[in-house]
Amino acid sequence: MDIGVVLQNDPPARQVVEYAKQAEALGFSHVWTFDSHVLWQEPFVIYSAILAATQRVVVGPMVTNPGTRDWTVIAAQFATLNEMYGNRTICGIGRGDSALRVIGKPPNSLAQLRESIGVIRDLANGRAVSLRGRELRLDWAAASRLEVWVAAYGPKALALTGEAGDGYILQLADPDIAEWMIKAVRRAAADSGRDPAAIKFCVAAPAYVGDDLAHQREQTRWFGGMVGNHVADIVARYGGDGAVPKALTDYIKAREGYDYSEHGRAGNTHTTFVPDEVVDRFCVLGPVAGHVKRLTELRDLGVDQFAVYLQHDAKEETLSAYGSDVIPAFS
Repeated sequence: MDIGVVLQNDPPARQVVEYAKQAEALGFSHVWTFDSHVLWQEPFVIYSAILAATQRVVVGPMVTNPGTRDWTVIAAQFATLNEMYGNRTICGIGRGDSALRVIGKPPNSLAQLRESIGVIRDLANGRAVSLRGRELRLDWAAASRLEVWVAAYGPKALALTGEAGDGYILQLADPDIAEWMIKAVRRAAADSGRDPAAIKFCVAAPAYVGDDLAHQREQTRWFGGMVGNHVADIVARYGGDGAVPKALTDYIKAREGYDYSEHGRAGNTHTTFVPDEVVDRFCVLGPVAGHVKRLTELRDLGVDQFAVYLQHDAKEETLSAYGSDVIPAFS
């Protein structure tokens, strides 16, 4: 199983590049970043610097969306990076949350997401597409290669992932929920005539190595709030009765609004509704042995990559512990 890391594009951008260099040196396979251009710095600019400073890691957004950039621009950005640095990019994509809502737009529809996946992937792989009545091709991108991995929670989005995605991103580390989601994606792939085994599975969640569990929970409680935004959309669309596991939907009953100015940040004051039990299930906390145990459970479910959200006050320590004690267990 690969181990990746997810970084926020907080200034100074050079520090993000330094974390990426450290991650590569410690054996991490992927460097992902948030993509929410008002809340944080523009990721594609930083990707170029990361790729220039590294030799091996694969780089991309967790996640971009079809609404903040024209799809042809997204494809051209990836294809350009691939030409410069040798096919070391990956596109995580979803309907959009903070990036769109902060600028007053709703998330994209699943139909828009589905179409964008095909357009971005084909263009970034040098193939022709039909878009808005025109035939388009990036003639200069014949050697570019890009996979598109889809972030999803709801039933229709999971079906779309199985039908159209190269990979699936689940942003929480609960093995029971992961098993349910992976089965749903695989079932959709099989029903559409695709090989379920060809789809890669990535679980992404905060990981914090140490002994002070109470402190770790407070540093990672924000994640339950971030996931809760997506869960609230699911409940609004489907209700709370079985569309997805109740272990995912029940905890948001006490949710009262959300302030995106604190999105994805330790100490977020709008996530007090997230109970300790959810923090413990969604995140990977505690000593190294517990991390290895949880990741082994996920690997055995078919997870190909665990991506560490590194948004807390022990970034260096957690990177180092994963490099010395966790990554070798899965090499």
